Amino acid sequence: MSSTDSLPTDTVTRIYREHHGWLSVWLRKKLGNSFDAADLAHDTFVRLMAARVRAGGGDEPRALLTHIAKGLVVDHWRRRALEDAYQCAAAQLPPREVPSPEVRALILETLYAIDATLRTLPAKTRAIFLASQFDGMAYADIARAQRVSLATVKRHMQKALTACLIAYQGGAA
Repeated sequence: MSSTDSLPTDTVTRIYREHHGWLSVWLRKKLGNSFDAADLAHDTFVRLMAARVRAGGGDEPRALLTHIAKGLVVDHWRRRALEDAYQCAAAQLPPREVPSPEVRALILETLYAIDATLRTLPAKTRAIFLASQFDGMAYADIARAQRVSLATVKRHMQKALTACLIAYQGGAA
């Protein structure tokens, strides 16, 4: 096995047996409930199985599990913030315009994909996109606020919109 292969099943099984309880308690303290902790503990081991790590699993499996779990906790809170923001926006709609649970799920998945895409963009591109799409600023106002040319704003917007379209199409496939 090369040094970049995934861990053997017996190594993951050993790490699971020795550290799952500890990880679940650690996650429960971070998240405040055992249900989300159980989900993220499971997801941590799924990621561990797919991870490309040293053949021995590392000398510090708890450090590796903590590293993976911290990323999952951040993603969990980010998703929760998106859901809360969506719920607040949906609460402002007249009852007849509130999306069905199926449409709500599609909207949230699209928001998650856009959020993940925006996190990959350069900070200036992200700031320009958010100013336009969420603050409702005109391109000329963004250019003045950011102290860049109108052409630069358009270029950043094109980059951000293209990335969002690609993310959306990828999620719809």
